[in-house]
Amino acid sequence: MREPEFWTRDDWRTRALAPLSWVYGTSVAWKAVHAAPYRPNAAVICVGNLSVGGTGKTPIAIEIARLLIGRGRRPVFLSRGYGGRLRGPVLVAADNRAVDVGDEPLLLMRAAPVVVSRDRREGARLAVEQGADTIVMDDGHQNFALAKDLSLVVVDGETGFGNGRVLPGGPLREPVAQGLARADAVIVTGDGTPPLGAFVHPVLRAHLIHDGGPDIARRRLVAFAGIGRPDKFFRALEVQGAELVATKSYADHHSYTPSEIARLKSKARACDALLVTTEKDFVRLTPMEREGIEPLPVRASFDDPAALDRLLDRLAAKD
Repeated sequence: MREPEFWTRDDWRTRALAPLSWVYGTSVAWKAVHAAPYRPNAAVICVGNLSVGGTGKTPIAIEIARLLIGRGRRPVFLSRGYGGRLRGPVLVAADNRAVDVGDEPLLLMRAAPVVVSRDRREGARLAVEQGADTIVMDDGHQNFALAKDLSLVVVDGETGFGNGRVLPGGPLREPVAQGLARADAVIVTGDGTPPLGAFVHPVLRAHLIHDGGPDIARRRLVAFAGIGRPDKFFRALEVQGAELVATKSYADHHSYTPSEIARLKSKARACDALLVTTEKDFVRLTPMEREGIEPLPVRASFDDPAALDRLLDRLAAKD
């Protein structure tokens, strides 16, 4: 879905939706209090957020898994598999497509094995069977099925928490203070300083940086993206020196049709430009559709890597 424009401000619509927002936020609080979390035979790190839309949590989860592997640990990702048809639990395989398991698991599996499961308990059991000593949850801060050893909340530095309202009156999955009370640390992606109130735990800063792919400096581009914040992707291309001759935005997790891809390729040819998109969009395309399209990979770079190391040290202390 596309985020409603009023999610960035307070107006009559947000006030009219306030009762539903209260119910939504209260339901999350009720689940937190009444949950009976399952404790798997592995440490659990949750990389989640408080709002819908793109905050950069998947690149953050990938970077954490890489660091864990460097420490000699055996991480396995656990994902709900949003947008995929398989309920799981299933170990993501090389021949799976986004329609099977969702787009994010296909990115995660490049760093470590991935289990997709709507039931997080069953997914955790399968992850342990696959040899995991650490389960990295990509999303799940509002899911209370598993006991978590380290809860990290990722916040977009520029958009913060939007209008501060809970769904459907705003972008939040729960009130900010309520969600931060369960967090061990906040990771702010990009620039900007979101309002964190009285949060007393570590606040880390990370940036998503270009990591491979074609050199786009001074090149003409036609860019498209179906992610939480396509405009952020487009601005990043311009920062790298590209000339954007056309852009096309789609809803997050958009399933592209052959005619849409054909029109995008035709536009790029007409503009004598390179057709580019995000990795997350690229994995949703068929092999034939990918021809003539360049994905632009990104990775998470932490401003203070030692601060993240100190958080991960907590896992060793619990072993």
